[in-house]
Amino acid sequence: MVKRSCPSCGPEPGGEEKKGRGNPISVQLFPPELVEHIISFLPVRDVVALGQTCHYFHEVCDAEGVWRRICRRLSPRLREQGSGVRPWKRAAILNYTKGLYFQAFGGRRRCLSKSVAPLLAHGYRCFLPTKDHVFILDYVGTLFFLKNALVSSTLGQIQWKRACRYVVLCRGAKDFASDPRCDTVYRKYLYVLATREQPGVVGTTSSRACDCVEVYLQSSGQRVFKMTFHHSMSFKQIVLVGQETQRALLLLTEEGKIYSLVVNETQLDQPRSYTVQLALRKVSRCLPHLRVTCMASNQSSTLYITGGGLPRKRVPKAAELRAPDPPDQGGVYFEVHTPGVYRDLFGTLQAFDPLDQQMPLALSLPAKILFCALGYNHLGLVDEFGRIFMQGNNRYGQLGTGDKMDRGEPTQVHYLQCPIALWCGLNHSLVLSQGSDFSKELLGCGCGAGGRLPGWPKGSASFVKLHVKVPLCACSLCSTRECLYMLSSHDIEHYPAYRDLPASRVVGSPEPSLGTGGPQDPGGAARACEEYLSQIHSCPTLQDRMEKMKEIVGWMPLMAAQKDFFWEALDMLQRAAGGVGPGPSTPES
Repeated sequence: MVKRSCPSCGPEPGGEEKKGRGNPISVQLFPPELVEHIISFLPVRDVVALGQTCHYFHEVCDAEGVWRRICRRLSPRLREQGSGVRPWKRAAILNYTKGLYFQAFGGRRRCLSKSVAPLLAHGYRCFLPTKDHVFILDYVGTLFFLKNALVSSTLGQIQWKRACRYVVLCRGAKDFASDPRCDTVYRKYLYVLATREQPGVVGTTSSRACDCVEVYLQSSGQRVFKMTFHHSMSFKQIVLVGQETQRALLLLTEEGKIYSLVVNETQLDQPRSYTVQLALRKVSRCLPHLRVTCMASNQSSTLYITGGGLPRKRVPKAAELRAPDPPDQGGVYFEVHTPGVYRDLFGTLQAFDPLDQQMPLALSLPAKILFCALGYNHLGLVDEFGRIFMQGNNRYGQLGTGDKMDRGEPTQVHYLQCPIALWCGLNHSLVLSQGSDFSKELLGCGCGAGGRLPGWPKGSASFVKLHVKVPLCACSLCSTRECLYMLSSHDIEHYPAYRDLPASRVVGSPEPSLGTGGPQDPGGAARACEEYLSQIHSCPTLQDRMEKMKEIVGWMPLMAAQKDFFWEALDMLQRAAGGVGPGPSTPES
C-alpha cells in the first residue's frame, strides 16, 4: 500500500493503521528517479492532470526527465530534443498533439477524419493542400508528402482515401509555397525554400550552407528545377504572385528585406538551365528603414507586415512587457497589380498606377497587426488587442459585417475577438476561435455554396458557428473547393500575445456591441440588444426570424456550451414550427 503524504499538509484523516493492512508509505520516500520512471508510462493527458493535484506532483510531473522518457516513447526515432527553454516537454507535447484533420464537403460521410501521421515528423508546423495531395512541414525542417490513394476498407471494399500514405519529400526545408489561388487545381508545382551544403573552393574539402529554391511536381514529388543563392544571403519565407508565365517569387531575408525573381512556370519541366535575376523589391528600396516580418499573397496582390508583427508559427508568439515600439512597427503595406482587385479592395481607382504596380500602399490602422489572411479580393487583419478588421469586396457577406456592402478601408468586426487563426478564400472567410472554457469552434461567413460553410448552405453575412467538430489543439486551417483542413499542434512556447485594450479606447467605441458593453460602456449591451430586436422584427417570416436569431446568438460573447444550447433550442423550435402550420408562416405568427 502506497499513500501520498505531504509534510506541509500534516497527517491525513483516517490514516491510522487498519487491521490486515500494512502501514502507509509516503510516495516521497521513493527515489525521484523511480517516481519519474513510473509517471512517464502515463498518457500525456494524465501526466498533466496529475501535476495539478499538489505541489509535489507538480514538480515531479514538470521535470524534464519525465518528458524526456515520454518523448522517447512517443517518438522513438527523434534523436534531438529540439530547442527552447523546456526542450523535452516542448518536443513531447508537439508530437502528442500533432494531427491533420479534414472534412469533405461532398459525399455521404460529412464527418471529421484524420490523416496518416508520419512517424518521423517532429510536430507539425504548417501544411498546404495541392491538387491531389497534402504537404506538411515539421519543426526540424522535414517536408512530408501525404498522398491520396485507393485503399481497402474493413469490409473489403476499395475506396479513395485522402492523405493515407506518406513519404519524405526533402529535408532542410525552411518554407514552401504553391500557386496562391484558392482553387487547388492550379497548384501544379511546389516551391521549397531549403538549405543545402555546397562544395567550397576548388581543391579544398570544405563546404558551406547555401539557401536554394527547389521546385517539385506536386503529382509525383519529382524535382524538376533548382536555383541556388549566394551563401551570404539567408531567407526565411517564400510566397508566389502572378500568372504562370510571369511567376514572381518573393523571398524574405532574415534582415527583413524582400527580394524577387521571375520564372516561366510553363518551361520548368524542360531539361535546360538558365540564369534568373534576383532583385530587391520596391518596398525594400523605397522604404529601406522598414523591416518586414511576414508576407501574404494571392495571384494579383501582396501584403507585407512590418516589424511590429510577431513572427508566427500559426499561433502568435508570447509578448513581453516592453517599451513602446516605433510607429512603423506593426504596419501593413499593400501591392495590388490589377485594377479590378484594386477597386474591390479600396472602392476606387484614384491612386492606382498601372505603370508602377509594385509601389507599396500603407493601410491606416489603429494598432499593430500581428497576422493577416488574404483572399482573392478581400482580406482580414488581427491586431495586438485581438480585434479583427476586414476590408474589400463583400458581395457574398464574406467580411462578416452583417451586410453585403463593400468596405474600402479596414472595418472592425465587433462581435469577434482574439482569434487563433483567420483564413480568407474566394468568397468566404473562416475564423478559428477559443471559448472561455478552452473549447474551440469554427466560425464562417460568406457564400455557403458547395457545402463550404457546413450547416449554413445559404451562407451568412455574419460569422456563424459551423457544424464542424474542432480538435482541441487546432491551430490553423485551410479550405479548398472539396475539403476543409485543420492542423492540430500545440507549442508551449508560442501562444497568443494579445494585450488588454486600454480603457480609453473602449470608451470611444463608435458602434455598440455586446462584446464592448462592459463597465466602461454600461449602455452598449442594451443598445445592441435593441438593434438586434429591430433586425428580427424586420424579417418577413417566422423562419427568417429564426435564422436571424441564430446569427445573433453567434455574435454574442457567450460560452461555447451556451451557444450550442441556444442553437439546438432554436433548431427544435424551427422544426416544430415548420411542421405545424399548413401554409407559409406570416409575420403575425
